[in-house]
Amino acid sequence: MSEDGSTGGDDRADGELTHTDESGEVQMVDVGDKPDTARRAVAAGEIRLRSTTVDAIRSNDVKKGDVLATARVGAVQAVKHTWETIPMCHQIPITNVETDFDVRDDRVVLEVAVETTGKTGCEMEALEGVTTGLNVVWDMVKAAEKDDDGQYPDTAIRNVRVVEKDKRPR
Repeated sequence: MSEDGSTGGDDRADGELTHTDESGEVQMVDVGDKPDTARRAVAAGEIRLRSTTVDAIRSNDVKKGDVLATARVGAVQAVKHTWETIPMCHQIPITNVETDFDVRDDRVVLEVAVETTGKTGCEMEALEGVTTGLNVVWDMVKAAEKDDDGQYPDTAIRNVRVVEKDKRPR
């Protein structure tokens, strides 16, 4: 916790919102006086799929191509562009991104770890990596997931969350 009572620049220990000023106007948090710190955040989520779709992913038999390789690229791109899509996010130097897929019987689980050295955390980047990576999986397999009415009754992205957040002084 810093001297002003905040933890990490974007959240406050006292529950006050930091992205609004006294009059309720939206603002970016000023992190200019904070020291550079090594930071790591890990987020995870899953996409539930038909078992036949999961089998096609495992055997690399999806017509659009290699689902997991494409989703990995999408996840990394999303991490690097988070500041462009989340309005009050700072542009931070990404030093490392790791993606880990776990292909199960009825779902694909994705974990994205992001590292930076800077003045603010990288959990939003990890979350963006997970959600985009899972959206790419959906896009790659949507033809196999559609029912006869063109709907996706068995497909769902769920349980997206931050599973780890760490900072270490330099």
